[in-house]
Amino acid sequence: MISFGEFLPDQSDFGNAGVTVANNVIPAAAGYESMQNISPISGVADEVIVGMFAAADDDGNVGLYAADRTKIYKFDTTDGSLDNVSKSGNYSTGAEDRPRFVQFGEAVISTNFADPIQTATAAGAGLFADLSADAPKAKYLAVVRDFVMTGFTHDSTDGNKPYRVRWSALGDYTSWAVSATTQADFQDIQDMGDVTGLVGGEYATILMEKGIVRGSYIGAPLIFQFDKVETVRGCKVAGSVCNVGHSVFYLADDGFYMFDGERSRAIGAEKVNRFFLEDWDGAYAKNMTASADPLRQIIVWSYASTAATNGSPDKLIIYNYALDKWSTASVAVDMVAPIYTAGYTLEALDAAFGNLDVLPASLDGAVYRGGEFLFAASKDKKIQTFTGSTLSATVETAEFEVRTGSHSLLNNVIPYVTLRENSTGTVTAQVASRNRQIDTFTFGSASTLNNDNFCPVRSNGRYHRVRLNLGGEWKKAQGIDVDANTIGRR
Repeated sequence: MISFGEFLPDQSDFGNAGVTVANNVIPAAAGYESMQNISPISGVADEVIVGMFAAADDDGNVGLYAADRTKIYKFDTTDGSLDNVSKSGNYSTGAEDRPRFVQFGEAVISTNFADPIQTATAAGAGLFADLSADAPKAKYLAVVRDFVMTGFTHDSTDGNKPYRVRWSALGDYTSWAVSATTQADFQDIQDMGDVTGLVGGEYATILMEKGIVRGSYIGAPLIFQFDKVETVRGCKVAGSVCNVGHSVFYLADDGFYMFDGERSRAIGAEKVNRFFLEDWDGAYAKNMTASADPLRQIIVWSYASTAATNGSPDKLIIYNYALDKWSTASVAVDMVAPIYTAGYTLEALDAAFGNLDVLPASLDGAVYRGGEFLFAASKDKKIQTFTGSTLSATVETAEFEVRTGSHSLLNNVIPYVTLRENSTGTVTAQVASRNRQIDTFTFGSASTLNNDNFCPVRSNGRYHRVRLNLGGEWKKAQGIDVDANTIGRR
């Protein structure tokens, strides 16, 4: 069997240990698994949704929030609508920025840099309101131990401070006046460029244009100690930052990295970096978003390719951090984000979708159970989840010789593909052959899997590659076999 190995587009087609195309699939230990399309679960916002967040109160009630550039909405489980919970006058998020959210206790906190930091009670019925007159405006937001920390700030005294991090009082997210007693304070990091990302937890990970800084709590009088732990590279694309615990994933000038709190490890070198940097339209870097799906152990970056219209994201690049493997998907979304669902009743489902027969996912699916994790996206001004129909996928093998130095004739391709239980799917195979490495190649017509479990093909040459096209409710693709005859050296 020719196994479907890693997606390695940066390596040579011939002799490649993996595959050269792995589109609309999720990397698996052996081959690739299917990926589902997006499906809407909400009503329509007034503008494009550019921020999403889910928060729970102390009783476990979940509030699902979405934001466009002028409003914050709360998802209404009674009818699926997005209810405006913005403060009076709404907001004015800039074209280069996005609303960002964190939860501190039962408080949901949001920032967009243009307006005062906002807060509301998690899963509550009230509107958002200004957090504090002493709080700065900020682009980035995180909870670090018992503090709310901001990055890239603006205040009435100092104006814009793109290299500043500032934090609230210990245990009090509403108190921001600098004080040795409350421990609210700030720190300027003046030689690393602008802050481009902020990740919280036991310590702060501060991503900057020229490096990464770790902020560790040490108590009064310094409060935090800031160590420049990564000075070789930084992160210039704010939307590329996401994390799983203290593993922080980001895009640097030369490709993708994972920072573990001490150092950065290259995860895309000689695998996908060159492929991505050639495919990505860097002029629309502001439109990139990234998110983790810990259930499938993947990181997903949404980006605008060079083929995109008006810089709208049209592609996904996917990294399985447990397996250190990659894939891609041709799914156009405005952003990706993790969410937790707010529960439905049957009556609410009927009201939201008009008819239980047209639900976007199975009735017993996680979409309708409160507090369930879902990997989500926004598109068409709606909250969407990856619970739609299975995407049609393409996997292409590397180029191979049947026998070293000899020409050969490929007669059949035998695919190793499984379907979901009680489902139907389609499998077709195409072959491209050539006699010299310098010759161009073209894939032949698609041949459908027959009742004898092979796809009849007829293609001769010295070098061959096989494209497998998967449709319907397929589940896993592991590889192929080929039935071939050598036909001499000329």
